[in-house]
Amino acid sequence: MTSQQLHDLGGRSRVAGRVLATASTAAKDAALHAAAELLETRSAEVLEANAADVAAAQEAGTTATVVDRLRLTEARVRSMAAGLRQVASLADPVGEVVGGWVRPNGLQIRQVRVPLGVVGIIYENRPNVTSDAAGLCLKSGNAALLRGSTAALRSNQAIAGVLRDGYDKVGIPPDALLLVEDTSRESVVDFMRMRGVIDCLIPRGGPSLISAVLENATVPYVIDGDGNCHVYVDAAADLDMAAAIVVNSKTQRPSVCNAAESLLVHADVAERFLRLVAPGLAGVELRGDAETVGILGADRVLPATDEDYAREFLDLILSVRVVGDLDEAIEHIRRFGTGHTEAIVTSDLGAAQRFQREVDAAAVMVNASTRFTDGEEFGFGAEIGISTQKLHARGPMGLRALTSTKYLVVGSGQVRA
Repeated sequence: MTSQQLHDLGGRSRVAGRVLATASTAAKDAALHAAAELLETRSAEVLEANAADVAAAQEAGTTATVVDRLRLTEARVRSMAAGLRQVASLADPVGEVVGGWVRPNGLQIRQVRVPLGVVGIIYENRPNVTSDAAGLCLKSGNAALLRGSTAALRSNQAIAGVLRDGYDKVGIPPDALLLVEDTSRESVVDFMRMRGVIDCLIPRGGPSLISAVLENATVPYVIDGDGNCHVYVDAAADLDMAAAIVVNSKTQRPSVCNAAESLLVHADVAERFLRLVAPGLAGVELRGDAETVGILGADRVLPATDEDYAREFLDLILSVRVVGDLDEAIEHIRRFGTGHTEAIVTSDLGAAQRFQREVDAAAVMVNASTRFTDGEEFGFGAEIGISTQKLHARGPMGLRALTSTKYLVVGSGQVRA
């Protein structure tokens, strides 16, 4: 695909975006329901395309973790359809009045939510993102211009085709969802530089993708960054609760960004807790400091390096460190965390409040699994990503994060002196 062809595709997105910006809530919801119904009706078509992608990935020696992200099942397709219906059930943010006031000179000012326009999304290996992103963009009045990975191309083509047919069925422009099918490096750089076409770029992928965006993008972007998430077990923790939270945070789905990658344990409870939690982490490779090795043994724990503490494993691997107090835990997180999700397990209200106040992350949990940092779990419906930056949007990005605002000002002939 040439640069001109890519821009022509973007031009189609802008035309569709102008229609969506003024579409009624009822029309957008009808399109989401039609798309969901077709996803279920044509699931065999989607799964056949996905099976070809999975087989190719396995033949290429792709790791099991990455294949898990790529693979669709009947249950996952049903979940995608349910996500579209859930988005349809959510309040439409477009037109929502954020604030309103009257100035002393009589000017009436309202701040209202409006769509961003064209949202460009670059993502790797997760074909469910095609459905999630399209649904959220549609409900928030934005056109979705998607660029997936080579590994998931057939899956993405099948899903996008089904969704576009669903839109068309109820009169929403199919170009509200467009998929860039050229997955070359040249095309992705061009995609990042479509200023005047893409209003907001959201990359969803690993460090290499994020680095490419930081180096090449000339359009505004929101970073969906790494999730080097920590669980800190405080001296005042309920240890049984802490064990359940750590095991869930690490093992419930280790290949996702809100899985825990590092465990910090207060020295006062380290021996009891590590021996308690170890059976639940039986399938997890542990990399720990000297204290952890001393408690669990060198046959169970590999020596950890700073690189281990800084790494997002996305696998059944967990770094472990024994800390002397809350200060040391916070400092460790400050040094190695990525601003995604951090958790403390404690019955000490003061420690909990201080942890939430001083730890700088998009989500800070008390006595809960890191796995809850998720748009659906937060009540936003399917998310478009989890922002680890601080401007415009932070944390799980639902519908409101896909809008901007404008000011509507009504006067009665006022002029400025």
